[in-house]
Amino acid sequence: MTVVIEKKTQAVENIERNKKVVYESKDLNLWYGEDHALKNINFSIYENEVTAIIGPSGCGKSTFIKTLNRMVELIPIVRISGEIVYRGRNIFDKAYKEEQLRTQVGMVFQKPNPFPKSIYDNIAYGPRIHGIRNKKILDEIVENSLRGAAIWDEVKDRLHENAYGLSGGQQQRICIARALAIEPDVILMDEPTSALDPISTLKIEELIQELKKNFSIIIVTHNMQQAARISDRTAFFLNGEVIEYADTDKMFSTPSDKRTEDYITGRFG
Repeated sequence: MTVVIEKKTQAVENIERNKKVVYESKDLNLWYGEDHALKNINFSIYENEVTAIIGPSGCGKSTFIKTLNRMVELIPIVRISGEIVYRGRNIFDKAYKEEQLRTQVGMVFQKPNPFPKSIYDNIAYGPRIHGIRNKKILDEIVENSLRGAAIWDEVKDRLHENAYGLSGGQQQRICIARALAIEPDVILMDEPTSALDPISTLKIEELIQELKKNFSIIIVTHNMQQAARISDRTAFFLNGEVIEYADTDKMFSTPSDKRTEDYITGRFG
């Protein structure tokens, strides 16, 4: 029996070694003016996994995820030190343009935010910005993106209707399809189901599980059950620090830090 366990452990270790790192945060610090919002963040995010970022309000979760595509730098008082390495390249290098990064790293926000356009034009917007004008190619991108977001069958006869006419859950899947249309490598999701009903939330969670076959997904969530259901690894943030980062099953069953246990079990937060 012991031999079997040892072989299994070795197999797991081999898998871990072969996994590719997508993002690596190295001594990352971020300030909003004098407020030290992120403190010495160090951890790696892996390919084709769902990584959950959990923690109480104001702990730095959304700040961190918006740093991954440099959106946080739109705030003038932000100052950053350290590195975030994406696919072997520091995203803060002056030669690395934000636009280049954002074509690889898509973003889905807390509240569905479709453009005030048709469903078709929402999805075709990104490809058009990148110079694609051929209608046949755009048609293929729109269909493939909507299929990828598991909403094609619901909207295929309504493509030229305004996206605002869809339900909240459908609008969020349109936003996911819009992100897929530029063929990203990573999808960032900041509380993507917090404004949705339970049925729509379930559809998004099922979609995330399907999407991780082709994309690396990083999701901020306040919902402990959601993090436990859908993520492979979880990072627990508190007061701008990463208190614990581990396989999700391990963190939710045997957390290493008492503060993690207290948060997961609802003693605070």
